Amino acid sequence: MHLDRMTLILEIVGQTGEATVAEICGQSDLPKASAYRIVQDLVGAGLLEPMTKGRFAIGGRLKRIVLSEQSDRSLIDLIGPALKRAATEHGAAFFLSRLRGRGVEIIHVETPDTGVSFLHPGLGRRPLHACSCSKAVAAFSPDLLRDRRLDTQLKAYTEFTLVRHEDLEAELAAIRQRGYAECVEEIERGMCSVAATLSQSGPGATISIGATGSTRVFTPAFRETLGRDVVRMAHELSAVSGWGASEPAPKSA
Repeated sequence: MHLDRMTLILEIVGQTGEATVAEICGQSDLPKASAYRIVQDLVGAGLLEPMTKGRFAIGGRLKRIVLSEQSDRSLIDLIGPALKRAATEHGAAFFLSRLRGRGVEIIHVETPDTGVSFLHPGLGRRPLHACSCSKAVAAFSPDLLRDRRLDTQLKAYTEFTLVRHEDLEAELAAIRQRGYAECVEEIERGMCSVAATLSQSGPGATISIGATGSTRVFTPAFRETLGRDVVRMAHELSAVSGWGASEPAPKSA
């Protein structure tokens, strides 16, 4: 019964765009106390979000669920060829990652076929504070870290890992400004990476692409050039996906 009521409220808000508790009651015959309690539960879960003047709209979490119709396989089919071309062009492994629950996972990697030496990042979950693919997503999804306990130190993987929350917040602000994230030996010694989200809002903000390599190859100048290239590639893929383009790609200096 409770699930039916929650579903009914979501349907009412989804159909009207925004609704007050009183309007929800008028269209559902739910008691005001019950409707208010359920609305607050839905807000807490991110399925509704409060607007102005006591109105509620569909929340960001539900939007991501509804709009993330792309399965891993579909994303790989769409984005994989572009990553393969980039891997061949740059002689580095390129990866595709996506937000999964409260974490970011690398779901696909393309490697060059030219016989050059490269570092494979591997598949699987990455910490939000210590990998470019995760930091790129966290920069444009601030609620990912907002709900975490901020009174504990972040886990250090190397001596370069950001373990203070104020340092991480400054890093995320820098990522938003330049458009791409970097990881310089923060999760593993000798390994660097750069990554950018497909867009800065909507479903594309939960998907990132990037490349990884050794500190010997991924010098600061190389990372800057590659970061700009990754942002441009993300911009193009965002437009192709139909999710809307990201912010204009930065121009090379």
